Amino acid sequence: MRDLKESMSFINKKFKEIESEQLAAKKSFKTLQDINTHLGNTVSDKLQRLNYLEQQSRSNNLELQCLPENKHENLYSTVKQLGIVIGCELKYEDILHCTRIAKMSSSNTRPRSIVIQLASPKVRDQILAAVISFNKSNPQNKLNSVHLGYTGIKKPVYVVEHLSPSNKALHVAARLKSKEKGYKSKSKERVKSSLEKMKIRNIFT
Repeated sequence: MRDLKESMSFINKKFKEIESEQLAAKKSFKTLQDINTHLGNTVSDKLQRLNYLEQQSRSNNLELQCLPENKHENLYSTVKQLGIVIGCELKYEDILHCTRIAKMSSSNTRPRSIVIQLASPKVRDQILAAVISFNKSNPQNKLNSVHLGYTGIKKPVYVVEHLSPSNKALHVAARLKSKEKGYKSKSKERVKSSLEKMKIRNIFT
């Protein structure tokens, strides 16, 4: 009988030890969960801040898309010609730098885009507004490669904001969603509005 009592006492002691260890493990797991959530929020916040800064660093920039490539091209002259065509003539000092940029995907058959760094956001906005006005006034002959002095087949050319990688991915996703839902192309304004909201949301909170 004594041996039985000792065995039961030993079993109860071990059970309490196991129970205590299990409670400690649960507490540790909850602590790790809280730390992981905090780290996730911190990373998300840092990524938002980084994206905000990346977009701010592009505030003077425009992107010229779908213009055919020519190894003898003079991009500064092309940008000057763009200004003349759209009625927003540019001085050379307005154009700080312009260059072709690498494609995000090697399978993309479109010409490399041209990034144009301008003297100020004001100049950038004037060009964007002038392009919109030009295309509205010429619905049958919107901005194209011939306007910019390129011979051969007429190719449409697009002038857009130079978006950060994150904002560009958001823009593409929004366009795909618009097509999926059957929205019209004028949803661009809603996309731009979404980008602006994303840029400022929780940036300095």
